[in-house]
Amino acid sequence: MANISAADVKKLRDVTGAGMMDCKKALSQADGDFAQAEKILKEMGLAAVAKRQDRATENGRVFVKADGKKAVLLSLSCETDFVAKNDDFAKLGEDMCSVILEKGYTEVNDELKGMVDALIAIIKENMNIQKFTVVDIDTYASTYIHGEGSVAVLVNLHSDKPEIFANDDVKEFAHDLALHAAAFKPQYLDEKSVDKSYEEEQLSIFTAQVAQDEKLASKPDKVKDGIIRGKLSKLYKEICFTSQAFVKDDTKSVSQACAEISKKYGAEFKIVGYCVYQAGVTA
Repeated sequence: MANISAADVKKLRDVTGAGMMDCKKALSQADGDFAQAEKILKEMGLAAVAKRQDRATENGRVFVKADGKKAVLLSLSCETDFVAKNDDFAKLGEDMCSVILEKGYTEVNDELKGMVDALIAIIKENMNIQKFTVVDIDTYASTYIHGEGSVAVLVNLHSDKPEIFANDDVKEFAHDLALHAAAFKPQYLDEKSVDKSYEEEQLSIFTAQVAQDEKLASKPDKVKDGIIRGKLSKLYKEICFTSQAFVKDDTKSVSQACAEISKKYGAEFKIVGYCVYQAGVTA
């Protein structure tokens, strides 16, 4: 039996585009003969993968999975909507989420790429791992997948009394927060987390708008400043998760809804983080 080096495996992968594990198996089967290993991969349909790498991958699917301590959101892209809805493609994403959590992966590696390449060889369509995010769960995580994987959401929640999350009402409210995030896709968690440069840019715009308004020309600076701050407050209600009108009751903000839960159960309840993935969106 020939000694198969990592360099040989990588070389075969570079030439054929097949997965690392498939390359290693082919080299072992070919007793180290590079040409024979390449032929084996071609016969298996795996070597054709490289030829599809330049195809556009504008469709896709997003996934989310939590295991109690950590959670992962994953975005996979593919060429067609047909494949995005394929059961094997859906299973690939679910399996990859499990592997990421089980092995503690934080970035794309050869094993994950190999899982994708293996399905490319079967379906004959290009696919890519667009991105994934691993999150440490605070007290409880609410997850949600919209439709057939068009949007994936994770809402990370904290309470000083973890037992409240055993309550069905609290779990339903947590789920509603995930639905809210999916529907409104907030840019920031709260006012404190708004990027300062973005905030300053918006203030500059609001200031210019007030200065150009002839009706406000004679108003004192204090009044003008109040109008500018009012515009900023309105912006917060549009872009900040906790300031947005709650999806299930728009007479209250998300933060007010959370405060009601806290009061009802005599426990601290707050959103400490969230993440929203959209299929086909890389940012």
